[in-house]
Amino acid sequence: MELTGSMNMIGYGLAAIGPGVGIGLIFAAYISGVARQPEAQGRLQSIAILGFALAEALAIIGIALAFVL
Repeated sequence: MELTGSMNMIGYGLAAIGPGVGIGLIFAAYISGVARQPEAQGRLQSIAILGFALAEALAIIGIALAFVL
């Protein structure tokens, strides 16, 4: 069986599952926290956005490495 194409993109596709699940967990925890304590929404929202940015940065680094390698 001969594989043609770039294995880097298959690797990135598998690696993108991690940040996708991470972002889902971040916002699930955010929604749960706001449902329990609505007055803490401002503080929780900034933490959730920071977590989203860090998780998304991992995906962006992964695609950059997939194209470079």
